[in-house]
Amino acid sequence: MFDPRNATLERRVWQVGALCRAVSDALQARFNPVSVQGEITGFSRAASGHCYFSLKDAQGQIRCAMFKRAASGLGFMPRDGELVEVQGRIGVYEARGDLQLVVESMQRAGQGALFEQFLRLKAQLESEGLFASERKRALPMFPRALGVVTSPDAAAWHDVMTALKRRVPHIPVVLAPALVQGAQAPASIQSALTSLFALTDADRAAQAGMPPIDVILLVRGGGSIEDLWAFNDEPLARTIVDSPVPLISGVGHETDFTIADFCADLRAPTPTAAAELVSEPRDLWLGALGLLRERLADGLQDQLDRHAQRLDLAARQLGRPSALVARQRLELLERSQRLRQAVQAHIHRGDKRLERLGEALPRSLAQSVERLSQRWVRAQTRLELLNPQHVLARGYALLTDDAGATITSVEQAPPGSALRATVADGALDVVVTAPRLL
Repeated sequence: MFDPRNATLERRVWQVGALCRAVSDALQARFNPVSVQGEITGFSRAASGHCYFSLKDAQGQIRCAMFKRAASGLGFMPRDGELVEVQGRIGVYEARGDLQLVVESMQRAGQGALFEQFLRLKAQLESEGLFASERKRALPMFPRALGVVTSPDAAAWHDVMTALKRRVPHIPVVLAPALVQGAQAPASIQSALTSLFALTDADRAAQAGMPPIDVILLVRGGGSIEDLWAFNDEPLARTIVDSPVPLISGVGHETDFTIADFCADLRAPTPTAAAELVSEPRDLWLGALGLLRERLADGLQDQLDRHAQRLDLAARQLGRPSALVARQRLELLERSQRLRQAVQAHIHRGDKRLERLGEALPRSLAQSVERLSQRWVRAQTRLELLNPQHVLARGYALLTDDAGATITSVEQAPPGSALRATVADGALDVVVTAPRLL
């Protein structure tokens, strides 16, 4: 019979590792081997060749490990979003205490055909240049209005508006409602985009009483590849590429990729992230504006201070007009005194020179008279030497005819000519009898 008093003695205390092994043994005995179907998420291949990922569905998720030996036998490359069926052994990873499925084999499930279709369409559109980075446009820094394509009942619309109202409540937002899941979704999304394209024109936007739309957000929450299949539609992809303004795709979670993501100008990992990409917080711009205003005010104050200093300096240099006149009067007086002194000095030098000349004049005159007297005596002596009387005194005579002309040749006195011969003490009248040539 059970005795409550002995319950404490009968309770077993487990070591952590022993408990993990016991749970693992129980799971293996109850379930292994096990086959599981689910969507791959978080797939990664380590440098060792081992693969790690999780399998998920709408109700749960389980960690998986596929070691190199088993992974080497795969006939395809697993990707996030693929629905697969795996066989393996379930147990407990004791180092972390996590439930873990060690996968021995893997094959695509029924959804694999969709993924192959996705890859073919992606390759086709990529070859046509629809994904080229050259055609991607930058987002405007200050959009005038935003357009959003999504389901008004979806959580994505609520998330986007929450972010936009918090960050840029002043920017108008236009919702173009559309189906985001199901067979009719692609056409519905195209129609919604076309309606927003019209509002990117300034005239049409003005008719609607709003500024033109500068950016369009295409958003939807996460889901399986089937849930997001509407965004892998070829006509929709071409409509996205034809957008007249930059378009942001925020479809699914960070690990979800669709054709719309590759065609858009920018891909956001979530709808909220899409809203944040296009909405710099108003407080941030107001802060920047305030900083610029302070810098402008500081710059203006610096300019005023510099001009004030220049004005003070000019005032000190100019002073009062009377002071300037007084300085100029003193300068003029100084210059007149210097001129007077210069003139007096010049006159003094002239007086000294005249005095020296006055002292030297008598001596110079006496020397000049002496020199002139000597020159006169010498000239008189030379003149006396040229006196014809001295020549006549030596026995010569001067012959002249009746007219007083001097006879210098026998041809001037033919025989019978009456001549006068002037000698030292008088004159003689003579008649030429016959000429004699020498």
